[in-house]
Amino acid sequence: MDRKKYIAVGDIHGCAATLKALLDKLGEHNDRSFIFVGDYIDRGPSSKEVVDYLLDFRNQADCIFLRGNHEQMMLDAMEGGDKHIWIRNGGRDTIDSYKEDGGQFHLPDEHLRFYKSTKFYFDTEDYFFVHAGLSPTETIEQSLKKDKAVQNFLWERSHLNIHDQPWEKKVIFGHTPRPQPVNEEKMIGIDTGCVYDRIGLGKLTAIKLHEEEFVQQNCID
Repeated sequence: MDRKKYIAVGDIHGCAATLKALLDKLGEHNDRSFIFVGDYIDRGPSSKEVVDYLLDFRNQADCIFLRGNHEQMMLDAMEGGDKHIWIRNGGRDTIDSYKEDGGQFHLPDEHLRFYKSTKFYFDTEDYFFVHAGLSPTETIEQSLKKDKAVQNFLWERSHLNIHDQPWEKKVIFGHTPRPQPVNEEKMIGIDTGCVYDRIGLGKLTAIKLHEEEFVQQNCID
């Protein structure tokens, strides 16, 4: 058993004040690594501030930053892809957060490096961390051998409808908002729709591992 301890944090979506409140609630954990499962940006009011805060936080704690589908949409748009897909999915809020006094969009080099450095997954002895999920019909090892399967780690949802996955360990993921965390034998989902003002959603969720203890913060953004 892996003796290292972790805290995984769900989809933040530009909710900087909520992120700060959740991390304050968690307190100091020098004995743990923090794994952020992606979707730092879009839809919420403060995407730039979220990244500013995370860049500072990584100087205080051991951090692993995964890539979400929203970071991928932004990177694709900036590299000549379809900007409209990103805009339609909350990109306008991110653009607005990066506008300077003159009204011009400006993405600091440090932020671009942050987005490009995010990982598609993080694998440990007991847990597999990913943004969205992975194929429920293949082992983790099989998925990791396929480039397309790894890219689908940003988008996958089909595992939520199957309860007998062949995975070698428990998978921790975000991406699909639910009123309560998903907590099953082979998977834990921690996207509780922080940015959404809907009944049952509107919470940012973290989980302490190996205790599998959930810690939540209501959205205050």
